[in-house]
Amino acid sequence: MNNVIFDRITALRHAMQEHDVAACLVPSADPHLSEYLPAHWAAREWLSGFTGSAGILLVTANHAGVWTDSRYFAQAEQQLAGTGVVLMKQRVSYAPEHLTWLQQHLHDGDIVAVAGDSMAVATQRRIVLLLEEVGAKLRTDLDLVAVIWKDRPALPKAPVTEHSIAYACIARAEKLARLRTRLRKLGATHHLLSSLDDIAWLTNLRGSDVECNPVFLAHLLIGVEGHATLFVDRGKLSDHVVHALAADGVRLADYATVTDALAELGAADALLLDSSRVVCAVAAAIRPQVRLIEAANPSTAFKACKTAKELDHIREVMRRDGAALVRGFRRLEDRLAAGMTQTELDVDALLREERSAQPDHVGESFATIAGYQANGALPHYRATPEAHSTLQRKGLLLVDSGGQYLGGTTDVTRVLALGDTTAEQRRDATLVMKGMIALSRARFPKGATGPQLDALARAPLWASGMDYGHGTGHGVGYFLNVHEGPHGIRPPVTGGALVPLEAGMISSIEPGLYKPARHGIRHENLAVVVEAEQTEFGEFLAFETLTLCPFDRRALNVGLLNPEERAWLDDYHAGVRAALSPLLDGADLEWLHRHCAPLQESHLAS
Repeated sequence: MNNVIFDRITALRHAMQEHDVAACLVPSADPHLSEYLPAHWAAREWLSGFTGSAGILLVTANHAGVWTDSRYFAQAEQQLAGTGVVLMKQRVSYAPEHLTWLQQHLHDGDIVAVAGDSMAVATQRRIVLLLEEVGAKLRTDLDLVAVIWKDRPALPKAPVTEHSIAYACIARAEKLARLRTRLRKLGATHHLLSSLDDIAWLTNLRGSDVECNPVFLAHLLIGVEGHATLFVDRGKLSDHVVHALAADGVRLADYATVTDALAELGAADALLLDSSRVVCAVAAAIRPQVRLIEAANPSTAFKACKTAKELDHIREVMRRDGAALVRGFRRLEDRLAAGMTQTELDVDALLREERSAQPDHVGESFATIAGYQANGALPHYRATPEAHSTLQRKGLLLVDSGGQYLGGTTDVTRVLALGDTTAEQRRDATLVMKGMIALSRARFPKGATGPQLDALARAPLWASGMDYGHGTGHGVGYFLNVHEGPHGIRPPVTGGALVPLEAGMISSIEPGLYKPARHGIRHENLAVVVEAEQTEFGEFLAFETLTLCPFDRRALNVGLLNPEERAWLDDYHAGVRAALSPLLDGADLEWLHRHCAPLQESHLAS
């Protein structure tokens, strides 16, 4: 029994009883609905012990469960063991989702509590309607976790800095002017932004309040006429940054006073907000007479389409990042060949060391996933000093890593053959590669969406009766969050938004395959949507691959690739060799050339 978690859940139940609450929801969220959270808002992790980035804890008098998706099933089972909290699997046909479960277990008059600073307005509305069906009510003004979390971490205090115009490419004033033009078309007098990546992009500022994401805690209220107000801890900004903001009509106010400013809006005002990106605790301050215009944040679409100058920086970042990976992988290979003991933690340290030596490197874009053999079957695995594997000269090592640079954000996955591999491993890695190549080579009409393309990457696996549980691609920010909307490549979801892919959008292409207790495969490149051709049927788009790093063909059965797939792989490696050779020398250059040789000349391919 994990007494720490048991005691925390018990304390929560006592607080629930004192406030006549039948159920308490604890989402993975903060007042900005971020994917990754500052420690202050990691309430679900603190209460349950489950550290995955996605999940919802639901506690009643006699049940405590974490709902999470297939990426985290194995991790959740391990971390929840002995806590009294059970894993409740999301998006599986045989188990109810958390709201359905709630409906089934509540009674007339029951109260469900959730902290209002961790729930979007749109989610609040949906839950209220569901609870009304069984006569229950939702309270968002009662933060029961805060009642019992006595040593809750303070808010982060990291500095906020300018993103140099040499890299930001578009001046802050120009971005604000473009946004105001859009607000006028929508008939809005004001716009509230709470999403941290939107705020960072729009203001050309960066921070480090969230691990691996160069953002800072803030809200932003933009007036169509006059000024914008950035609600932020003033102590994080230098006088120089404050003066630069003022010159562009951005004034400062304390982070906690955003609700006071919203309460000052009146009947003559029309406020644009994205109800899926603003929490109900903040929106509650808006007076009823203010006209609400609910729509997606315009800045989300603006920043998704990278400019030509931004793409130039990104391509150079990909060269530097690829060179770092080559050096890291070569050093790992040499250490193993020399009989040195290496663990998954050493892989993480090697790549961090090589990336940190690159120009304009800032940090990691996410925690490195280095999963050897069975650990590779955990999509979001993270080695720790307490739990990690030692590498051997056999089998597969999955390495998913990325860097933050002033000129862009990277995310790349490679599967390395450390020695002898099984026929099953090579077949699986090749089927995943076939799907990656199919999507990378795709041409599609303008207006096509990610869900329409997703099946291209899955088809080779489907043909063999296999699949994977995560999306095939996510948007990537520009020295911003490694996961960025509004687009994505994933299976269709009922009620999900269909966002057309547009030129300039960057997406990962990362099909995978995971066999618990055996091995995991994922191949991942980043690619940008580009214009392809104009025909009598309209405008067509394609993907330009951005990532520059060899695939380890020793992990493949290249005999399963058709001539077009082999040609794509050879062309890709020729481009990698040409781009990275000027940055490498000696053993690193030799390693690169060996791993990029054409298939018919390579002794690496099986």
